[in-house]
Amino acid sequence: MRSSGRWVKVDSWLSTPLRDRNALGEAILGRMVVMPWARIEGSAYWICLVVMFLVVAIWESFQPKRELSSPAGRRWKNHGVMLVIAAAVSTVLLRVSPVVLAVAVAGSRFGVLNKPWPPLIVRCGITVALLDLLQYWIHWSFHHVPWLWRIHQVHHSDPDYDVSTAARFHPLEVLCSQGIRFGAITLLAPPAAGVFIAELLSVILNFSAHANASLPERIEKTLRSVFVTPDWHRIHHSQEIGEQNRNFGQTFPWWDHFFGTYANTASAHNGVFRTGLAGLEECDALGIGFMLAEPFRAYNKRVRTRVRTPSPEKLRLLLARTQHKRSADEQANGGHAR
Repeated sequence: MRSSGRWVKVDSWLSTPLRDRNALGEAILGRMVVMPWARIEGSAYWICLVVMFLVVAIWESFQPKRELSSPAGRRWKNHGVMLVIAAAVSTVLLRVSPVVLAVAVAGSRFGVLNKPWPPLIVRCGITVALLDLLQYWIHWSFHHVPWLWRIHQVHHSDPDYDVSTAARFHPLEVLCSQGIRFGAITLLAPPAAGVFIAELLSVILNFSAHANASLPERIEKTLRSVFVTPDWHRIHHSQEIGEQNRNFGQTFPWWDHFFGTYANTASAHNGVFRTGLAGLEECDALGIGFMLAEPFRAYNKRVRTRVRTPSPEKLRLLLARTQHKRSADEQANGGHAR
């Protein structure tokens, strides 16, 4: 018998207590099951990510919805760096992926979705739906819990909206979200296939929903009833706080319908729809340092934008404009305006 590259005597194996042999056999079998899933998940994830980015990038390059205020090349490069940093931090600290974790807890006595009586396809469907529902509430929490909003605002502070926005997440947000999902997977013990499908759908919809493009009206109307679409999710990236608190769904828009956070159209002011966060127009919001440090800056809780102290030059300019406006008003009112 061969183990770890060395030959082991059969009599030594047979002389090993049965309990130890069973434990060793289970460990080897578990490793044989986990490793293929790990390879499949890793390959499929990155292939899907690259393919979706390229497809959406080509689409929005030929049929852009809006003109970008900054070069696409810089956006793609810096947001790509943020994606790599978040992936590296998550890999180093969490040391496991959702699918591999699902394989590891498949035999849990306390699991809900690892029972043999429901058909596998039913358990996979329930897994996809429950994980997306969980993501809805994670996203809702990132908007309503102040310290979580500090982290999530990195995603919303993008002044534009294109496929690279899908990669603009702070590493802390990735860690928080993934940690919560890991807890749910551990408790539910869902089938690995269901988790795998949910992960791929998340990648596909994340990149397609952030496209700087629009689907044909008929397709948009039909598809929006089932999946998140670019025009629907773009409303969530509005500068208006009321619209930022709408359309939290990641894969399915059903949860927004059910919980009353669904918005079908945006209320553009003066016919102009603006994305990003108000008050950050003069910041280099595409800078990697800016994005990494953003959660740790001082923010006004009411308007949820960074508190900026005007320079003395700007204060003098503002005062001069105010005095000029007051003089004009007095002249218009015949010198009797107060």
